[in-house]
Amino acid sequence: MPNYLPSTKDLLTRFSANECALIQRAITLVENLEDIESNRPRGLDVALNLLNLNVDLETILAAILSDSRLLDYPLEPEFGQVVASLVRNIKELNLLKIYSKNISTQASQIEILRRMLLSTADDIRALLIKLAYRLARLQKLAEEEQEMRHFIAQETLDLYAPIANRLGIGQLKWALEDYAFRYLEPVNYLFVAKELENKRTHREECIETFIEHLQKAVCASGMQAEIKGRPKHIYSIWQKMQRKNLPIDELYDLLAVRVIVQDAAQCYEVLGLVHQYWTFIPKEFDDYIANPKNNGYQSLHTVILDADNNRIEVQIRTKEMHDFAELGVAAHWRYKEGSKQDIATEKSIASLRQLLEEKDGDTLLANFRTELFADRVYVLTPRGQLIDLIKGATPLDFAYAIHTDVGHRCRGAKVNGDIASLSYQLQTGEQVEILTANDIAPNPNWVDPNLGYLKTPRAIQKVKAWLKLQGQDKHNTIGQQILEQEVLRSGIKKDYQTKLLQHFNLSDLDKLYVALGRSVINRRQLSHALLRAEGKKRKAKVKKTEQAQNHSLEIIVDGTDNILTHFAHCCHPKVDDELTGFISYTNGIAIHKKDCENISKLNDEQKKQLVAVSLKVNANL
Repeated sequence: MPNYLPSTKDLLTRFSANECALIQRAITLVENLEDIESNRPRGLDVALNLLNLNVDLETILAAILSDSRLLDYPLEPEFGQVVASLVRNIKELNLLKIYSKNISTQASQIEILRRMLLSTADDIRALLIKLAYRLARLQKLAEEEQEMRHFIAQETLDLYAPIANRLGIGQLKWALEDYAFRYLEPVNYLFVAKELENKRTHREECIETFIEHLQKAVCASGMQAEIKGRPKHIYSIWQKMQRKNLPIDELYDLLAVRVIVQDAAQCYEVLGLVHQYWTFIPKEFDDYIANPKNNGYQSLHTVILDADNNRIEVQIRTKEMHDFAELGVAAHWRYKEGSKQDIATEKSIASLRQLLEEKDGDTLLANFRTELFADRVYVLTPRGQLIDLIKGATPLDFAYAIHTDVGHRCRGAKVNGDIASLSYQLQTGEQVEILTANDIAPNPNWVDPNLGYLKTPRAIQKVKAWLKLQGQDKHNTIGQQILEQEVLRSGIKKDYQTKLLQHFNLSDLDKLYVALGRSVINRRQLSHALLRAEGKKRKAKVKKTEQAQNHSLEIIVDGTDNILTHFAHCCHPKVDDELTGFISYTNGIAIHKKDCENISKLNDEQKKQLVAVSLKVNANL
C-alpha cells in the first residue's frame, strides 16, 4: 500500500465525470449517516484502500456503500444490480464472525475457515473489498482496547493475509502483515524497523552504486529497463530471521533491487548480464518464470556479491509480471484480453485453479463462486468447530463427518436451533446439532439416492459397510420374527427354546433363527416342533392348535402387506388385540397394543412414526 494516505480527490481523479457523479452520490449518502462508532472503518476508507488495485467503478461504489451504518437503503435503483449484489455479499462476509482463540490454535480449522470465506464470496470483488475493510480496521486499531487489538491482528495473520497471498495481491498481503505484526509484537516490530532505519544510508549507497553499474550494462546491450530498489516489509524480514535463525545483519535481501523489462526473453538476458558482471550465489537462484509460485507469482530471483562483498538480491520480471505480483487477481481488470500473464495465472493459483479459466473478465467475475466453490459447504458444530462438506450435504452427512459412531446413532438434527429433516441440504455458515440414540441403527433408506439422506461418498460407504455386516444377520432377524409369530399364534408362554434346539439338533438360538430365516426349517415344521415342546395338553387345546396349523397370519401395515414386522415384547400383543405399529430403524415395524405403556409415553415427534396395523388369519389350503 502507498505510504501516503489517499484522499477523496485521488478517488475522483481516476474516473470519468459521469462515474465521479455516482461516486460523489455514494459518498454523500454515507457522510449523512450518524457516526455511532468513530473507531470503525467507513466505506470511504475502504474505497481509498482499493485505489491502487485498479478496481472498477462497481467495486469502488460497493466499498463506499457497504458502510455498516447504511442498512436498508435501496441501492439498486440508483447504483444498479451489480453494486447492490456486491454490497449484499460484503455484508454476508462481514457476518461471518467464526474465528476464535480456540480456532487460532488449529491449523486445519483455520484452513477450513479461509475456504469458507472464499466460498461465501459470490464475486471476487467482494473479497477484495473485504480485505480492504480489514486493512482499514487495522489502520484504526490503535484506538481500540489491547485485547481487541491482539485478536484482530492475530485473525489478520491467520485468515486475511493468507487469502491476500492466495489471490496474489502482494500490496494487501504486505500491508496486512506489517500492521498485524505491529500490534501482536510491538517490541520486535520496533526492533526491525529501527535496524532498517539505522542502516538506511548504507543500504541506499550500496543499492545506488549497483543500480548505476547495472543500468550501464543493460543500456550497452540495447535493452530498456526500469531498475529500482525494492521496498522492505518488516514482517517478512522478521519471519526470515526466525526461519533461518539469523540476526538481521546476515539477511541478504535487506539489499534488494527490482528490474522490470519488456518481455520474458529480456528477463533472461538481464539475468545473464548480472551473472556476468557479479559473483552470484547458486543456491539462492530461483526461476519463478518457468515455475511460477502457487499464487501466480512470476519472476527471476538471484543473489550477487558486490565489490564490498554485500549481498544484493535481484528480482527480474516483466511489467505484467510485476503488476500481478503487486495486484494478483485484481490485475485481471488490466489484462482482459487473455495475455500470457493471464494464462500463467490460470495455471498457477493453487487454491483458485479455475479462477482465470475464462479469458473474459466479466465472465470471470460472474462465475467466480460457481466455478470454484459450488461443490463445498462449510457448517459449524455447537462448539464452533468448522466442518467442510460437499455441496448438497445433509445433517446426516455432517453426523458422519463428526464421527462414524455419531452417524450410526443419529436420529434427528437441529439446524440453527430448529429441528430439521435429515435430508435437509445444509448451507454455509449454519450451525448443526445432531440428536443421537444409544443404539447403533443406521436406516437402510439412508443409502437410497432417491431419498436424499446422504451426499458424501464416505458417509454412504460407512452406512453400506454397516448394513453389509448386518446383512449377515438378516436371516437371523427374519427367523426371530417367524418364531415370535408362531409362538404368539400357538399360545405358548415359556420353556420352548431349549426343547426346540433339542428337536432340531441345534446348539444355540442364533442357528435356529438363521435356519428359520433361510426356510431351512419351514413354518409347518416349526409349528409341529412347538406342539411337541408344549407336551401333552388338553385335547381341546391340541385340537385348537391343530386347527391353527391350517391357518397363516398376515400382518397389514397401513393397508400394505409383505412388510418387515415383529411383535413387541413389552405388551405381548395378540391377534384379537387393538394394535398399532411403530417404525423402528433396523427391525422393521414393531407391533404393539394400542394401550401399551411405551406407546403412551411417546413424544409428539416419535408419534409421527406410528402406523395403522391389523392382523388377518388366512386358511392354508
